[in-house]
Amino acid sequence: MSKKEHRLGVSEINLVVRHLKLEPADQNNLQAVVAEVDQLYGLDAISFDEKSHVLNLAYDASRICLNGIEDVLKKHGVEVSHDWWTHFKEGYYKFIDENVKDNANHEPWSCHSTPPPTPSNKK
Repeated sequence: MSKKEHRLGVSEINLVVRHLKLEPADQNNLQAVVAEVDQLYGLDAISFDEKSHVLNLAYDASRICLNGIEDVLKKHGVEVSHDWWTHFKEGYYKFIDENVKDNANHEPWSCHSTPPPTPSNKK
Protein backbone atom coordinates (compact mmCIF):
# COMPACT_ATOMS: atom_id res chain seq x y z
CA MET A 1 0.00 0.00 0.00
CA SER A 2 1.27 3.42 -0.88
CA LYS A 3 1.98 6.07 1.74
CA LYS A 4 0.54 8.80 -0.50
CA GLU A 5 -2.39 10.70 0.97
CA HIS A 6 -5.44 10.75 -1.27
CA ARG A 7 -8.20 13.30 -1.50
CA LEU A 8 -11.51 12.89 0.29
CA GLY A 9 -13.63 10.12 -1.22
CA VAL A 10 -10.72 8.27 -2.83
CA SER A 11 -9.91 4.73 -1.78
CA GLU A 12 -6.58 3.44 -3.06
CA ILE A 13 -8.02 0.01 -3.77
CA ASN A 14 -10.46 1.52 -6.31
CA LEU A 15 -8.07 4.13 -7.71
CA VAL A 16 -7.71 4.13 -11.50
CA VAL A 17 -5.54 6.26 -13.78
CA ARG A 18 -6.84 7.36 -17.17
CA HIS A 19 -5.23 9.16 -20.12
CA LEU A 20 -7.63 10.60 -22.71
CA LYS A 21 -6.52 12.37 -25.85
CA LEU A 22 -8.73 15.37 -26.60
CA GLU A 23 -9.48 17.21 -29.81
CA PRO A 24 -7.90 20.66 -30.02
CA ALA A 25 -10.13 23.14 -28.18
CA ASP A 26 -10.17 26.67 -26.86
CA GLN A 27 -7.83 27.16 -23.90
CA ASN A 28 -10.56 28.81 -21.81
CA ASN A 29 -12.85 25.80 -22.32
CA LEU A 30 -10.07 23.41 -21.29
CA GLN A 31 -9.39 25.40 -18.14
CA ALA A 32 -13.11 25.39 -17.30
CA VAL A 33 -13.21 21.60 -17.80
CA VAL A 34 -10.19 21.03 -15.56
CA ALA A 35 -11.62 23.32 -12.86
CA GLU A 36 -15.05 21.65 -12.90
CA VAL A 37 -13.76 18.08 -13.02
CA ASP A 38 -11.32 18.88 -10.22
CA GLN A 39 -14.32 19.57 -7.94
CA LEU A 40 -15.89 16.12 -8.45
CA TYR A 41 -16.13 13.94 -5.36
CA GLY A 42 -13.84 10.93 -5.79
CA LEU A 43 -11.30 12.62 -8.08
CA ASP A 44 -7.71 12.31 -6.88
CA ALA A 45 -5.78 14.21 -9.56
CA ILE A 46 -6.23 15.90 -12.93
CA SER A 47 -3.80 17.49 -15.35
CA PHE A 48 -3.76 18.46 -19.01
CA ASP A 49 -0.71 18.16 -21.24
CA GLU A 50 -1.00 20.92 -23.87
CA LYS A 51 1.71 19.48 -26.10
CA SER A 52 0.07 16.06 -26.59
CA HIS A 53 -3.56 17.17 -25.85
CA VAL A 54 -3.90 14.44 -23.21
CA LEU A 55 -6.13 14.76 -20.15
CA ASN A 56 -4.65 12.75 -17.26
CA LEU A 57 -7.04 11.64 -14.54
CA ALA A 58 -6.80 9.63 -11.34
CA TYR A 59 -10.06 8.83 -9.60
CA ASP A 60 -11.92 6.35 -7.43
CA ALA A 61 -13.94 4.30 -9.93
CA SER A 62 -16.43 3.28 -7.24
CA ARG A 63 -17.43 6.95 -6.83
CA ILE A 64 -17.28 8.44 -10.35
CA CYS A 65 -16.89 7.07 -13.85
CA LEU A 66 -15.62 8.19 -17.21
CA ASN A 67 -19.17 8.88 -18.45
CA GLY A 68 -19.60 11.62 -15.84
CA ILE A 69 -16.31 13.21 -16.81
CA GLU A 70 -17.23 13.08 -20.49
CA ASP A 71 -20.51 14.86 -19.68
CA VAL A 72 -18.47 17.76 -18.27
CA LEU A 73 -16.32 17.76 -21.43
CA LYS A 74 -19.41 17.95 -23.66
CA LYS A 75 -20.89 20.71 -21.50
CA HIS A 76 -17.85 22.89 -22.27
CA GLY A 77 -17.62 21.92 -25.94
CA VAL A 78 -14.51 19.75 -25.59
CA GLU A 79 -14.45 16.40 -27.38
CA VAL A 80 -12.48 13.22 -26.87
CA SER A 81 -10.28 12.46 -29.88
CA HIS A 82 -11.96 10.47 -32.64
CA ASP A 83 -8.98 8.24 -33.48
CA TRP A 84 -9.39 4.47 -33.15
CA TRP A 85 -6.86 4.04 -30.32
CA THR A 86 -8.53 6.60 -28.07
CA HIS A 87 -11.92 5.09 -28.88
CA PHE A 88 -10.60 1.62 -27.99
CA LYS A 89 -9.11 2.83 -24.67
CA GLU A 90 -12.29 4.73 -23.85
CA GLY A 91 -14.37 1.55 -24.19
CA TYR A 92 -11.88 -0.42 -22.08
CA TYR A 93 -11.85 2.31 -19.39
CA LYS A 94 -15.66 2.31 -19.20
CA PHE A 95 -15.71 -1.50 -18.90
CA ILE A 96 -13.17 -1.46 -16.05
CA ASP A 97 -14.95 1.43 -14.28
CA GLU A 98 -18.21 -0.53 -14.33
CA ASN A 99 -16.49 -3.64 -12.94
CA VAL A 100 -14.80 -1.69 -10.15
CA LYS A 101 -18.10 -0.09 -9.16
CA ASP A 102 -19.94 -3.44 -9.23
CA ASN A 103 -17.24 -5.20 -7.22
CA ALA A 104 -17.06 -2.43 -4.60
CA ASN A 105 -20.68 -3.21 -3.62
CA HIS A 106 -20.42 -6.99 -3.96
CA GLU A 107 -20.69 -9.18 -0.87
CA PRO A 108 -18.13 -12.01 -0.87
CA TRP A 109 -19.48 -15.54 -0.67
CA SER A 110 -18.27 -18.99 0.27
CA CYS A 111 -14.89 -19.21 1.96
CA HIS A 112 -14.33 -15.47 1.49
CA SER A 113 -17.05 -14.47 3.92
CA THR A 114 -17.27 -14.76 7.67
CA PRO A 115 -18.75 -18.12 8.63
CA PRO A 116 -22.05 -18.11 10.49
CA PRO A 117 -21.82 -18.52 14.26
CA THR A 118 -22.00 -22.10 15.50
CA PRO A 119 -23.43 -23.19 18.86
CA SER A 120 -20.67 -23.93 21.30
CA ASN A 121 -20.47 -27.30 23.02
CA LYS A 122 -20.19 -26.90 26.79
CA LYS A 123 -18.96 -29.72 28.98
